[in-house]
Amino acid sequence: MATLRLFASVKQMAGTGSVVLSGATVADVIEEASERFGSEFSDIANNCRIWLNGNPTEIDNPVSDDDEIALLPPVSGG
Repeated sequence: MATLRLFASVKQMAGTGSVVLSGATVADVIEEASERFGSEFSDIANNCRIWLNGNPTEIDNPVSDDDEIALLPPVSGG
């Protein structure tokens, strides 16, 4: 099971900074998180940058039990 790290607004939405989830791909892990945390989480997650083990990744990349996926929401400021 991969570890999903959450930051900023997705962390607030989930109520946690990390969660261990199963899935064969990055997309599977994010889908499981969306099912667990709801549609608002899913909407924000769809706009996040996704990193796998510290590197930018594509949604269809495979994951293993030792992998860490990070969801980084867009940053805005003024």
